[in-house]
Amino acid sequence: MHPPHRNQRPLPGNAPPHANAMNPLPLVRIIGFGVLIFVLLTISATGTYVVEPGTRGIKVTLGKTADQFLPEGFGFKSPLITTIVPVSIRQKTQSVRAECFSSDLQQVILDSRVLYRVPEQAVVEIYKEFAGDPFDSLIAPRVQEALKEVTALLTAEQIVKSREEIKQKALAAARLKIGTLLKVEDIVVRNIDLSKELERAIEAKMVAEQQAAQARFTQVQTQIEAETAIISARGEAESIKVRGDALKLNPAFLRLKLVEKWNGKSPLVVPADANNTGAGLLLPLGSANGPATP
Repeated sequence: MHPPHRNQRPLPGNAPPHANAMNPLPLVRIIGFGVLIFVLLTISATGTYVVEPGTRGIKVTLGKTADQFLPEGFGFKSPLITTIVPVSIRQKTQSVRAECFSSDLQQVILDSRVLYRVPEQAVVEIYKEFAGDPFDSLIAPRVQEALKEVTALLTAEQIVKSREEIKQKALAAARLKIGTLLKVEDIVVRNIDLSKELERAIEAKMVAEQQAAQARFTQVQTQIEAETAIISARGEAESIKVRGDALKLNPAFLRLKLVEKWNGKSPLVVPADANNTGAGLLLPLGSANGPATP
């Protein structure tokens, strides 16, 4: 029997035992099953959403924004084609720096803080018009404009002294300009920067005003003291006059007072009047506590 030719194919029944192990069909099935599981997990993950507390969700499907926002919580969406964009409704704080000019043409720089938030009913409109946070495009320019309008009506000195007035007027003007689309809670003026020359001039003027006020106070105080002394002197003179008139009408009253003051020792006899007529008066020669003079 001759051995088979080298190029001759073996019969199917005579295939070697390890031929089935080289079959790629089971490996392909495993890979396909893994891909299917991955796709299912991806679809499951992209088919749900969670809106965090303090935010509202904006549903965007193939570039189109829904008219209603999504509240807080868990929900389902179309996988792969729908995106949920969160928009915060919490209060935020941003800085605004405004370069203003006073009514006397002095440059004043106001450094302020703006407290604002997005109303729930406006989140969809704000996302459509401002792509989420509208501070740079809506709030900051209008707050700066409001601050400039208010400070333009005041002198530099008044601006320094009227910080609360500036805040209230700027807040009202900013709210009017922004409208109801956003809620501006407050404007806090943190610092007012002036030029060094202007600061020195205002400080010198304030010192001069304080000195003038002190001088006026001293003048008024001196005038009051003088008027008080005059009134006191008039009262004393009036009192003396009244006592003198009383003594003229009743000379016995003076003798009574002299007798009351007498210590009872070494009396001195004096006439009752200037004409040396009438009964004499007894006057003590020494003090009531000291020894009597003989």
